[in-house]
Amino acid sequence: MIEKIKNQFKENYSDIIFVSSVIVIMIIILLIPSRFNQKNYYSLHSKATVINVNNDDLMRNGIVFTGHQSLNVKVKKLDDKIIQASNQLMGKLEFDNIFEVGDKVLVGVNFSDKGDIISATAIDYYRINIELILIILFVIILLIYAKWIGVKALISFLFTGIVIWKLLLPGILIGINPILLTLVVMMILTSIIIFLIAGLNKKGVVAFLGAFSGVIATCILALIFGKYFHINGAVKPFSETLLYSGFAHLQLSYIFLAGIFIASSGAVMDIAMDISASQNEIVKKKPNIDKKELIKSGFEVGKVVIGTMTTTLLFAYSGGFTVLLMLLIAQGTPTINILNLNYISADILHVIIGSFGLVLVAPLTAIIGGIIFVKK
Repeated sequence: MIEKIKNQFKENYSDIIFVSSVIVIMIIILLIPSRFNQKNYYSLHSKATVINVNNDDLMRNGIVFTGHQSLNVKVKKLDDKIIQASNQLMGKLEFDNIFEVGDKVLVGVNFSDKGDIISATAIDYYRINIELILIILFVIILLIYAKWIGVKALISFLFTGIVIWKLLLPGILIGINPILLTLVVMMILTSIIIFLIAGLNKKGVVAFLGAFSGVIATCILALIFGKYFHINGAVKPFSETLLYSGFAHLQLSYIFLAGIFIASSGAVMDIAMDISASQNEIVKKKPNIDKKELIKSGFEVGKVVIGTMTTTLLFAYSGGFTVLLMLLIAQGTPTINILNLNYISADILHVIIGSFGLVLVAPLTAIIGGIIFVKK
């Protein structure tokens, strides 16, 4: 048994070193201080339970409410002390919550210099517990099914989230060109993810080169056609609010275009990995295969994969506009008007450019695989 473990360690030595290096880099990135420190609007944030509700100051306007609720809440971080909190309603369904007795809420509490409670606000439902449960279930199922590959997939998942949160988004906020920064970040993420999963070998190299060539192609197409679509980056929610929050220097159009190849890069990596892994298996089973035959096999695999992947992008993007499309259809809006609406046009640009990237990455990866896998 011990001998078996030693052999496995020797076989996966380079893999273990690479995974360890990624974890170290991830920790270093986490320790980088942020230029955008959290604003403490409240002295204390805590989970609380609603004990009593007073709705006397609520006014109903159609299907929405305005005014405020007066709540008695039991605050966990104050040793279950019961205090009064306010819940302000703005008359917008997407932001407002009407709490009931027994609800778990996140409250913000302000104190005076003497330690007395000045005010308390019910910010939103408390969702951290259920989010943690969902994440833990995902991790357990991933590790049970994929084992060591699952560990590497989890690390790549965490690494991607940390890099986007700590490097990409702050970099755009301070004024770095969104297109260039996103390309650099996507190159780093693509290499880390692919080499974590595929290993430091030819399969990984082929998948990386194929995937990144697809990202480059998507970027170029987004820049070319984004200009002619005349899509303002403000079509995305909260874009205008961001400008008025002290970031008027931001290029919303470039941020919007960068989002196109960010969103499609995952599918691009999938296709590149599928073709690279397929060609790798073919070479193992038939070492004497020539370049032309291997490239042809890669083309055949690519045709099948992109057949479903392009539809996947359509599902992913159109899902966010289901309600808007229902509203337009319900109002009898002509189809030509719908297709020219900036929100819908932006979605069409996302789907078509992303699909272009998928179609291009398949033959590019197959050709790269034929060159790298076959020595003759």
